[in-house]
Amino acid sequence: MKTINDFNFKDKKALVRVDFNVPQDDQLKVTDNTRIVAVKPTVDKILKDGGSVILMAHLGRPKGEVKDEFSLKHIVDEVSNVLGKEVKFVDECVGEKAEQAASELNAGEILLLENLRFHNEEEKGDEAFAEKLSKLGDAYVNDAFGTAHRAHASTAVIAKFFTSTKFFGLLMAKELQAIDRVLKSGEKPITAILGGSKVSTKITIIENILPAVDNLIIGGGMAFTFIKALGGKIGTSLVEEDKLPLALEILGKAKEHNVKVYLPSDTIIAESFSNDADKKEVDIYEIPEGWMGLDAGPKSRDQFNDVLLNSRTILWNGPIGVFEMSNFSAGTIALGDSIAEATKLGAFSLVGGGDSVAFVKQFGYGEKVSYVSTGGGAMLESLEGLELPGVAAINN
Repeated sequence: MKTINDFNFKDKKALVRVDFNVPQDDQLKVTDNTRIVAVKPTVDKILKDGGSVILMAHLGRPKGEVKDEFSLKHIVDEVSNVLGKEVKFVDECVGEKAEQAASELNAGEILLLENLRFHNEEEKGDEAFAEKLSKLGDAYVNDAFGTAHRAHASTAVIAKFFTSTKFFGLLMAKELQAIDRVLKSGEKPITAILGGSKVSTKITIIENILPAVDNLIIGGGMAFTFIKALGGKIGTSLVEEDKLPLALEILGKAKEHNVKVYLPSDTIIAESFSNDADKKEVDIYEIPEGWMGLDAGPKSRDQFNDVLLNSRTILWNGPIGVFEMSNFSAGTIALGDSIAEATKLGAFSLVGGGDSVAFVKQFGYGEKVSYVSTGGGAMLESLEGLELPGVAAINN
């Protein structure tokens, strides 16, 4: 893996693709700077070498139009605060203005370009646009794992203009190493926990990870499709009727790979999808009509805990209950506690995918697991075994 550690950036301008697609409030102030913090080690390394940094990023979906609310000028102060250095800004990313700002940049300085997506050519992967961007720097660094699954001009096409000076940033390298540790080099036993609502969104992930894992815990709404396929009564719980045969097929494949599958044995049910609904604990195969399962029950939590405490590598993608509702969050909290405890005992734990990451942040588990991925879609496609365009562009 060719990273920035393989190069000295002294007197070089590094064109760094970052993921600054950050949440903002009504005043356009950044409300979560995780993605900015994540690229600091890369920026620090280049500056320490005696180089300068030109940051390329997108924000939101302006769809090729210049819109003030999507301007990166609104995040300059936050980027400066996090990086601990004044960040210059230019309100273009290609053309004379951008080229002049880049050429005037001295060693040790940082420049942030305007939103790449103000140009349609970015998302189209336009080669001429990528070439214009490439003129701004001497080396190209991709540190935007969150957009690595997109074949955009700044993530995949631009690299061809830097044959010997294209590198992964330190964040990107960490992300790829974390996934590799689960799928290829992880210490056994390896346990994957897949939750969330639908089996259909996780089929390719399941198929790709079965040869790598020892245990597969299936929870959340998607578990009910498996329970019904096995003959259980699930009341009005979430189910994908057309995926019942597939659920049985997945269980069969798991058996072929000697993977132990753990489904919840009990569940917390409610009469409606509401935090205030009446609730009770039942066997997951015996949910009465008119009731729906919204969380993993205490027996399931204990069983999952035993599996996790005996694991050396853990992948977690998707909650196992409706954690957004306080009355149905206990299962996912218990799972978070088990993963934290296993990590404390020396296991490597990787959390990825939107809802699990949201849970980890909301409930303060970020410091209790080994690694929290910064890329939702990119992480999922990696787990599906797909080569990401942004990764292929550096490797090839």
